[in-house]
Amino acid sequence: MAAAASSLGRSGALEITRRLAAICGPPFSRLAGPADEVAGRPARWVAVPGGPHAAAEVLRLAAVHDLTVVPRGAGTKIDWGATPVQVDILLDTGRLAGIGHEPVDALVTDVGAGTPLRAVQATLERTGQRLAMDAPSPGATVGGVLAAGEAGPLRHRHGSPCDQLLGVRYLAADGELISVGGGAPGLDLARLLCGSQGALGVLVSASLRVQPVPASRLWVSRPVWTPLEVHDLVRTILAARLEPSAIELDLPGGTPRPRAPYPPGHPAATARERHPSMSGRAGAPSRAGSLVVLLEGGPADVTERAERLVGLLHGEATIAHSAPTWWRRYPFAPGDTALRLEVPIGDLHAAVYALRDAAGSPVPVRGSAGLGVVHAALPGALAADRVASILAAVRGVLLARQGRCVVVSAPAAVRQAVDLWGELAGLAQLRAAKRHLDPEHRLAPGRLPGGL
Repeated sequence: MAAAASSLGRSGALEITRRLAAICGPPFSRLAGPADEVAGRPARWVAVPGGPHAAAEVLRLAAVHDLTVVPRGAGTKIDWGATPVQVDILLDTGRLAGIGHEPVDALVTDVGAGTPLRAVQATLERTGQRLAMDAPSPGATVGGVLAAGEAGPLRHRHGSPCDQLLGVRYLAADGELISVGGGAPGLDLARLLCGSQGALGVLVSASLRVQPVPASRLWVSRPVWTPLEVHDLVRTILAARLEPSAIELDLPGGTPRPRAPYPPGHPAATARERHPSMSGRAGAPSRAGSLVVLLEGGPADVTERAERLVGLLHGEATIAHSAPTWWRRYPFAPGDTALRLEVPIGDLHAAVYALRDAAGSPVPVRGSAGLGVVHAALPGALAADRVASILAAVRGVLLARQGRCVVVSAPAAVRQAVDLWGELAGLAQLRAAKRHLDPEHRLAPGRLPGGL
């Protein structure tokens, strides 16, 4: 494949450029620039097809010339996952956009893959509806959210965006336009595309569940200092059966012990120092973290549930009508090594402690404490071998607890030195799916685990 692409020569490259311009229109095809790369791998051409049939033509052109194709939405997660082996054509889905007009009581909407999620939510909101999708990436497209398997706080109650799928239209590697859905086998295939980073098919549109916008929303927030304290509180929240829409955690990093928030002898200070999670643990975070619960529903019902929750959480629990500033934001910044930890909720505290102990100090952690799915950030300046040793230690702890730690994104040196995925139970099934859907490994080759 790489040899075929590199052997095109000048005349062959000019022919590809000409054909892409004929398919997409001259303003919507070009030679790739410095910003057109995927996890550090530069592309050769960028194509922005104006509809599904034009996108199919791009894929057929790629098949004829044995070129690779990597889909791109808004590019908010273009550096997530493994670096592809080769990127010949970057297929931009920006013009595969639009929102289908369905009756309000249909509780379904058909959305083009290139449509920004926030545009869909704004359109639905005019009729009192929403998608139960709140992915953190600003500007992300619906197709990008699905292809990356990205989910936000609402996954606690409503599941991931892929759980909202009723069907999809996608392009196979040979350019065939396929519609799936309307039953278990179809949905199984549709959901297989979720999290595939475009390596199993190019999403064209998705049919998604719609729900009424809640009449009222309240956020109940409680300061927390340690992972074990979080464990105890989450158990209390779940046992109360208050039907939370989200249970989110924000634990800061830092090494200095905090200035005491209460004077010596204050009951709150004494309670915190005596909490079992403080025993034998050095390096407390430099400020308190937060455990925040989102409650949604009718105004009276939500208020009553929020007041009950404040009583259960004790401490400094408060009620707010808006989310905290960190809500729906990742704890990592560009250039950091971003991790995703998944573990049974009863073992989340063990995972966070393992990460803290391996790193030698508290690490910023944020995510869905009620599901045991959180993200963490290691400094981008950390040496690759140090990151590798931290990963090995954390994965060793998680393996015994049926959890996993995945590197979401990382600097180039780290990306090359570490195993991004760790143990993956479903690798054989993924390999079979790749073999069936993309036997020539033309779609985003190398983006999936196992070099698929």
